[in-house]
Amino acid sequence: MKLPLFKSLLFLSVAAFPLSCAQNVVPPPATVQTPAASQKAVKVEVKKENGRYQLYRGGKPYFIKGAGGGRYLDQLAAYGGNSIRTWSTHNAQQILDEAHKHGLTVTMGLDVARERHGFDYNNAEAVAKQLAKLREEVMKYKDHPALLVWGIGNELNLSYSNPKVWDAVNDIAKMIHEVDPNHPASTMLAGLNKKEVDYIKAQAPELDLLSINAYGDLPSIPGRVREYGWEGAYMITEWGPTGHWEGPQTPWKASVEETSSEKAAVYRSRYEATMGKDTERCLGSYVFLWGQKQERTPTWYGLFTEQGEESEVVDVMHHLWSGKWPQNRAPHLTYLHLDGKKATDNVYLKPNQSYLIQTEVTDPDRDALTYRWELLSESTDLKEGGDAESRPGAIPGIVQDQGKGQAQVKAPEKEGAYRLFVYAYDGKNNVATANIPFFVKK
Repeated sequence: MKLPLFKSLLFLSVAAFPLSCAQNVVPPPATVQTPAASQKAVKVEVKKENGRYQLYRGGKPYFIKGAGGGRYLDQLAAYGGNSIRTWSTHNAQQILDEAHKHGLTVTMGLDVARERHGFDYNNAEAVAKQLAKLREEVMKYKDHPALLVWGIGNELNLSYSNPKVWDAVNDIAKMIHEVDPNHPASTMLAGLNKKEVDYIKAQAPELDLLSINAYGDLPSIPGRVREYGWEGAYMITEWGPTGHWEGPQTPWKASVEETSSEKAAVYRSRYEATMGKDTERCLGSYVFLWGQKQERTPTWYGLFTEQGEESEVVDVMHHLWSGKWPQNRAPHLTYLHLDGKKATDNVYLKPNQSYLIQTEVTDPDRDALTYRWELLSESTDLKEGGDAESRPGAIPGIVQDQGKGQAQVKAPEKEGAYRLFVYAYDGKNNVATANIPFFVKK
C-alpha cells in the first residue's frame, strides 16, 4: 500500500473508501461457459447518458462490485461480487479462466515500472522497450471474455518526481486502443490531488476513466474528483480499513490497527458514503484485500486470515453486494485489553512480569468460541506501496490461555516493541481479530 508520510499528506485530500454508486448491475449468468467454449471478447464501454456515466458490458449496464486479489473466487461470486482486480499479468490466463468459470470479470493490471524503484522515464529506450512488452501482454489476453478493463500501472504517482510518466501512460493507453477496441484503459492513483489530475488531463487524454486507491478519506473522493476538475468517470480500485499511515501511532512509532469489528463498521460507512452516493461518476469499486498479506501486521488489510477464515468485514461486503447477510456470521469483538489498557493507551510492560489479557467476543449465532493468542516482535521490514514485507516470527510459550477470553502473558525479557494478537474462532470458518502493540522497558 502506501508510504506513511507521503500518504499522510496525500490522503488529506483523498477519500478513502468504496464508491457506492447505486446503479443497475448485471447479475452473474445462471450458467457460465467454460473458457474452452469461447475466447471471444465481450465489449466494454464507458458511456455518458443524461449527464451520468455508466459502464456497459455486452451492451448491458454493469456496476463493479469487486475485490482486489485472485483467491476465494467461489465465495466472491456466492456473496454477490462480480469482478476482481489484479496488479499485473502474472498467472493472467489462469486468473481469467477461473474468473470466467465463476461468472466474474477482471480489471487486469499491467505492471508499469515505477520511478521509486529506479525506473527513469527520461530514458526513451527503456520506455519504448516497456511499451513493446506491454503490447505483447495486451495482445495475449485482449480477447478473453472475462476481461473488463486494463489497469495501466499502480500508484505511479507514489514518491515520483518526473511527470513524463504520464506521457508513457498515454502511449500505453493509445496502444491499447489500437490493438483492443473492446476494453477501456485506466491508471490507478495513490489517492487524489489536483496536480495529478492536471497532468493526466493534459498528458494522458487517451485514458477512458480514472482509478483511485483511497482508504481513510474515501468519502471525500466524489467531491474532490469534481473540485480538482476531473470531468469523466472513475472507479475506486483499492479501499479498505484506515491505513497504517492514517491512524494513531505509539511513541515508538507502532501504528495502531482497528479490530476486525471496527473495520466492519468503517468499511460499511465508507462504502455507503461514497459508492452508495455518487451515482453520476462512480462505476464501482474493488475492496482490498480479498485474501491475506503481511503489511505492517498479518491482519491489517486482508479480509481473510492466513488460514482462510473470514472476518466480519466479509459479512459486511456480502450484505453491501447482495442486500443479504450470510446465514452464519462472524464473531464480534468488543474490546481487547492488556493490563487493563487498550491499544491506543501506549502500553508499557516490564520484562519477565506477568500481565492479564482480556477480550470480549460475542457470536451472533451463539456458536462456541475458541481463542488463539500470538505474540510477535513489532515488524521492522516496513515497505511502501504494498511492496512485499516479511512476517515477524511468533514468540512461543509466553502467552497462557485461561479460557473465556482471558489469558496471561509473561513479558519478554528483551526490551523493545512487540504486538499481541487474539483470534476468536466460531468453528464455522469465521474469526474475529485484534491486536495491541506494547513496549517492554525496564
